[in-house]
Amino acid sequence: MSWRASVLTLFPEMFPGPLGISLAGKALANNIWSLEASDIRASAIDRHRTVDDSPSGGGPGMVMRADILAKAIDAASPKDDPRPRLLMSPRGMPLTQKRVRELSSGPGVVIVCGRFEGVDERIIAARRLEEISVGDYVLSGGEIGAFVFLDACVRLLPGVMGHAASGLDESFSDGLLEYPQYTRPQEFEGVPVPEVLTSGDHAKVAAWRRSEAQKLTAVRRPDLPGPKGGKKA
Repeated sequence: MSWRASVLTLFPEMFPGPLGISLAGKALANNIWSLEASDIRASAIDRHRTVDDSPSGGGPGMVMRADILAKAIDAASPKDDPRPRLLMSPRGMPLTQKRVRELSSGPGVVIVCGRFEGVDERIIAARRLEEISVGDYVLSGGEIGAFVFLDACVRLLPGVMGHAASGLDESFSDGLLEYPQYTRPQEFEGVPVPEVLTSGDHAKVAAWRRSEAQKLTAVRRPDLPGPKGGKKA
């Protein structure tokens, strides 16, 4: 059975979008994963297909209604659906590579893409939505965040990347940012490839890469735990 993604959105025409090309697109065509984008407005209960209303207590903007979202979620994900239900939200827990690996190893996900000022708090509790954030900034809707999340998961599915090890030795795989990469030409604008990388000594190459990853992480992302929770150089 393929990894299944169901996306609930006000703009289903946005999908598959970038997920229809490159690695994710090839995997989609090969049935390694599946994608269904459902229009939340199809669950509206009035002829105007209204999905939002004014925030209780006053304030700017509109809030997506709990009853409409409940109907949309239940249609896409019945009670016996084992897939976790996610809500893309700037107030959610930051998306990490660890969480991506966990979710990519499961049966798939159901993603709710919020809009406007957000969604009624009651639907989050009633349908056990896990709020996920892709960064400390605000987007116009959850769709772009869903693209980011799905791409991160799909690339880890078996058979998607040409080399399975590609997903193991990269940024965040061991609490570190990835080491610098080099290729041909041997010299570019007076700067050569580091000598150790062409030495043929695999142990020295591994040690150099580890050291460089630790240095980069210490400077750019000191908040990361470092290798296996240890201290960074």
